[in-house]
Amino acid sequence: MGFSPQIGQDGFGFALDPEGNVKVPQLGRVIIHDDVEIGANTTIDRGSASDTVIGAGCWIDNLVQIAHNVTLGEGCVIVAQAGVAGSSKLERRVMVGGQAGITGHLTIGAGAQVAGQCGVMQDVPAGATVGGLPAQPIRDWHRQTVLLRQLIREKGRSTDG
Repeated sequence: MGFSPQIGQDGFGFALDPEGNVKVPQLGRVIIHDDVEIGANTTIDRGSASDTVIGAGCWIDNLVQIAHNVTLGEGCVIVAQAGVAGSSKLERRVMVGGQAGITGHLTIGAGAQVAGQCGVMQDVPAGATVGGLPAQPIRDWHRQTVLLRQLIREKGRSTDG
């Protein structure tokens, strides 16, 4: 038995009040253009004031969260367990790897690629490839990983004896 996507639920909209959280009505829609694939257990929230829009030809894998007011441009690909927070915009043909997270109110430029398990907290320019946490140009992230591994090896050798 498969689990279908959930489309059009309320987004996570609330305001802080001295007496507790107050729910903000979610009045927008979800607009899904032609030739879109949406995987099992994916959730796409309706907009709060404006609409959530899924562009033509997007492929959204299983277990993806698309928050309120998000716009996906044409041909975006988002892989399993990734999430896009409210009011972010992914331009045409953006690719998001598995378990990546994009915080709210960002723009990910056309053709950009976000590596798996990446944490994006700033806008990403068109055509860029980013990885790591926080997201950074992928070559920098790879260099840092290699240098850290070398540093750990060197530190281990100096304490062995």
